[in-house]
Amino acid sequence: MKIAFSPCPNDTFIFHAWVHGLIPGAPELDVTYADIDITNSLAASLSGPDVIKISYAALPWVLSEYALLPCGGALGRGCGPLVLTSKRAENAKDPTVLSDRRVAVPSERSTAYLLFRLWAAQLIPGGVREIVVMPFHEIMPAVRDGMVDAGLVIHEARFTYSSYGLALLADLGSWWERETKLPIPLGAIVARRSLDLSAIAAWIRASVRYAWANPAASQQYVLKHAQELSPEVAQAHINLYVNEFSENLGETGYEAVTELLSRASQEGLVPNVDLAALRHS
Repeated sequence: MKIAFSPCPNDTFIFHAWVHGLIPGAPELDVTYADIDITNSLAASLSGPDVIKISYAALPWVLSEYALLPCGGALGRGCGPLVLTSKRAENAKDPTVLSDRRVAVPSERSTAYLLFRLWAAQLIPGGVREIVVMPFHEIMPAVRDGMVDAGLVIHEARFTYSSYGLALLADLGSWWERETKLPIPLGAIVARRSLDLSAIAAWIRASVRYAWANPAASQQYVLKHAQELSPEVAQAHINLYVNEFSENLGETGYEAVTELLSRASQEGLVPNVDLAALRHS
């Protein structure tokens, strides 16, 4: 079975057991490790792998071929994307400083970008001047070096941005949670509708449970793919993004996904989808 997910610690932690043949009855995996912008594109091409990790923001474009699975993804609290500026910037806590400015983002079809657009529509009159898409690892240096006025970052940047001399302008996760009282839907696991979706979900849940029961077993694998993160930062990443929603979205998880995509479609940011059908895919 072909699968694609990111090399980030939360994904490698979750899928370690299945990748290494530790889940009874689960098929052998052929893994592609790729950043979320690439996996979003693979899924949107409708010729991607059997199972794939994508942004929830990309979900409306792939539902003809792929179904949302109720486990394995990234959805939680206190783990949202950040908007960063240089500490040299004036009024570094005022969103309106981004009016008519350049902002770097890792993808235009990511949940982080969707949250940024919803936040900016509410708090930045006239919006920003230009969105610059660049690889995730280039964003903080670009803000530091003045190539852009602000950057939208995700994942481990939460733990490392201060080392670049950057200031936090906004935590979009905190904004979302205040607005909705719901967790943030970040990454989804989808599988081809032609496959046995219940079996795939069961194998993913077994892999999550194995990871929790044997946290040291995956450490070497996680660090091998962790893009030079320290063991401490990799573990903090796992602690933040692997939670009860990784095992089961549940009612709260589906409500959060529905709220995000509903707001986004109202703003014209994503196509309209039958949100009620997501949990019955």
